[in-house]
Amino acid sequence: MAELKKEKTLITTLLVFLMIFGLAGCGRRAAEPQRELAAAAKITDMLGREVTVSIPADKIVAIGPGALRLVCYVAGTDKVAGIENVEKQQPAGKPYLLAHPELLAKPVIGPGGPDSTPDAEKLASVKPDVVFVTSLVDRMQADELQAKTNIPIVVLSYGTTAVFDEDVYRSLQLIGKITGNDERAGEVIAYLKNCQQDLNTRTKDIPETQKPKVYVGALGMKGTHGIESTRGQYAPFVAVNARNVVDETGKTGSVMIDREKLLIWDPDIIFIDAAGLKLVQEDYKKNPQFYHSLKAVREGRLYGQIPFNYYSTNIDTAIADAYYAGKVIYPERFKDIDPAQKADEIYQFLLGRPVYEQMAKDFGGFKKIDLARP
Repeated sequence: MAELKKEKTLITTLLVFLMIFGLAGCGRRAAEPQRELAAAAKITDMLGREVTVSIPADKIVAIGPGALRLVCYVAGTDKVAGIENVEKQQPAGKPYLLAHPELLAKPVIGPGGPDSTPDAEKLASVKPDVVFVTSLVDRMQADELQAKTNIPIVVLSYGTTAVFDEDVYRSLQLIGKITGNDERAGEVIAYLKNCQQDLNTRTKDIPETQKPKVYVGALGMKGTHGIESTRGQYAPFVAVNARNVVDETGKTGSVMIDREKLLIWDPDIIFIDAAGLKLVQEDYKKNPQFYHSLKAVREGRLYGQIPFNYYSTNIDTAIADAYYAGKVIYPERFKDIDPAQKADEIYQFLLGRPVYEQMAKDFGGFKKIDLARP
């Protein structure tokens, strides 16, 4: 009897042990789908640096002109652990901050600004899994910052044009891969490419001789400027195959022209960037004769547009400006487009909120300009 009793006790103990082990195993299996375990992976950033990152990264920061904007397009704001002080102090003109005001409550991770130096100590203080950075660092500086913080530094790029630029697409893919948002990154890239194709398809077959001559003035360039500030190969004009009079100079990027040259060109349509509109209005009061010598002013073909260069390029606003330019220059080709509605569609898709109304409140929106009536 004693032997039988001992055997039963042993069997009972074994069964209890197996039940506990089995339950524990079920518990682990049930918990595993709830959280995707991070795994180390090597990626190549936009400087060609090979960086080891834990994927998916749960806490991220983005520093340098435009880095946070690209993160907002792909990864949203939940994973953002801190933002630069320049973002908090100068939110105007940045749709990503209008759409996500919760970002302004995040801890400060450094001063920010196009000529700033990253603050290794503050970056490390929020303990991010990765730091995305644009333009503030070269290859050596990126490696040094990574060594100081012991945090993976991944360099992004806006390329040469920012709008419809392959480097932007590659940067979006990097953000998507590292944050576990590959699908969203693909959707954003597809949307941008579809916008580019749509703008081009509407205008590509118009003969050059049938296109009105156009000009954009008062563009910002490290500050605000008057009507002489313009650009060669201006992205919204390029997108709609416009006949930009500045392109005959062969120059690309920011250009300061002699105003006499503008009289010689005498464009049919002039766009004024809202950031510099006040300077143009003040200049008009002093030099009305110059402005009335321009056909576009005399015929009431002066139009205001929303500025898109605030801490690098607001790609969303630049595309909205392209649709507006298309509507003004080729009304028949864009008769189905309401520029304000199109802007909100773009903001909604890229940022999750329609913010055109606020942008228009701050900058005047898409409208005709009468310099005699400020």
